[in-house]
Formats: sequence, C-alpha cells, structure tokens
Amino acid sequence: MPEIDEETLAFAHHLFELARDGGTAELAEHLAAGLYPDLTNDKGDTLLILAAYHDHEDTVRALLSAGADPGRANDRGQTALAAAVFRRSAPVVGALLDAGADPDAGGPSARETARFFDLPEMAELLDRRVAPPA
Repeated sequence: MPEIDEETLAFAHHLFELARDGGTAELAEHLAAGLYPDLTNDKGDTLLILAAYHDHEDTVRALLSAGADPGRANDRGQTALAAAVFRRSAPVVGALLDAGADPDAGGPSARETARFFDLPEMAELLDRRVAPPA
C-alpha cells in the first residue's frame, strides 16, 4: 500500500474535524466535489458516526443525502445510530432511522445501548419509529 503524504493526511484529518465540529457547509462542498461519504479513519469511524456522536443533525443529514451508509459500523462494531442513542440525540436518531438505520445492527446495537445505559426515551423512540403500521 502506498504511503500517504503529509498534505493528504492533513486534509483527511480536517475532514474528520469538520464532521466532529459540525462544519456542514464545508463538508457538503467536499461531498459535492466527490468526497467519498463513507470515508473512515484509523478506527473505522465514518464521518457519519463522528457527526452523529457529536450531535450535528445538519451534518448527519448532509452526509446521508450524499449517500453515507447509515448502517456502517466502525472497527468496534458501533454504528452512527448507537452513537446518537448514547448521546440522547432524538433529532439525529430520527434522521438515521428515516435513512434506514437498523436499531439492531452493530454491537452493541442502538437498542442494546439504550437498554445498557438505561435510556428509556431512546428505546421508546427506536421502538416507535420502527414499529410496523397497525
């Protein structure tokens, strides 16, 4: 595998900081220019996982609109949905569920995360959003 030069590495770090900090406008520009929406860091964290964990709903929506995979897990099996549940971010959870994220995917899954950390409001949101129509 070829070595990554310092300039490319710095650019990649910048992209992940945009996801962490909610730099939606700049990140959206890079996505429109062809940035791979499922770019991962050395831990397998995607831009979406980082944006979800840091509760940046607009950034999450921009990444999803650009084709980011809502079910992709990092190297530890964690998904963006589980991160959003852990952070108790109902808007981000809703955006991810609307995009097709599975509450039972990953390990621990979003549902398991809600149960483990005793987050009944998140468990209820997961159940309500994925329940089949009556």
